[in-house]
Amino acid sequence: MGAPFKKFEAHGGGGPHIREIPMRMVLPNLVTVLAICAGLSGIRFGFEGRFEPAVVMVLLAAFLDGIDGRLARMLKATSKFGAQMDSLADIVNFGVAPALVLYAFLLDRAGSPGWIAALLFTIACGLRLARFNVLDEETDRPQWQVEYFVGVPAPAGAVLVMLPLYLYFLRLGLEPSRPAAYVATGFTILVAFLLVSRLPVYSGKSLKVPGDRVLPIILGVVLYILLLMTYPWYTLTASVAGYLIFLPFSVRAYSRRAKREGEKVPPSDIG
Repeated sequence: MGAPFKKFEAHGGGGPHIREIPMRMVLPNLVTVLAICAGLSGIRFGFEGRFEPAVVMVLLAAFLDGIDGRLARMLKATSKFGAQMDSLADIVNFGVAPALVLYAFLLDRAGSPGWIAALLFTIACGLRLARFNVLDEETDRPQWQVEYFVGVPAPAGAVLVMLPLYLYFLRLGLEPSRPAAYVATGFTILVAFLLVSRLPVYSGKSLKVPGDRVLPIILGVVLYILLLMTYPWYTLTASVAGYLIFLPFSVRAYSRRAKREGEKVPPSDIG
């Protein structure tokens, strides 16, 4: 009688056997696992009341989660196994970790509404990621529409929803009180709806930089990173405000592009 189960192949049928996998194939999955560890560590720090390291760990998880796919493509180490790992890491790092850290810090003071807001954000993040995976497989979309996300992307949602923590760290006299918890509850629900909305959010995937502007842009990126390292909470607060201001301009740019392309875009496809 034959074996009841087929031998596990991490990279699908016809891929290399486990003993034949080079280190470059393992490295992106290792980064993904480290991202999950960072996200879960952020949850731990949050429930221990150590909120600054909790936010740092969640942001580190988001950063690692953002580079593992690019690392895999750069090393030509993409695989079905890695794609599934990355999807599981996304829901932990962009959905569960920020929601629980924010709940431990402030939302629990709002009682059941705060917990409902945390649940809604996590579920919205899962729905957003599922929709992204489906749209990423579509090949019949016009090329210019690929330049726009459908709704606010999950990494941006994770950074946005932790705004109450950034404001508290600025030492502006804001305290985690019950009224502040209700305001944060409303803000969390707003971010959840932005995640599952059909807002067209420009991704910048195909953005081309003129040759004479490369050096100033590099200098600007370096300046932003230095500000983030030196004044993290001011920089993150300003980044959140700038991103929220950017959303209406993204919608207007999408509408103008659709009109210029001569296409009538149905509401179900906007964003």
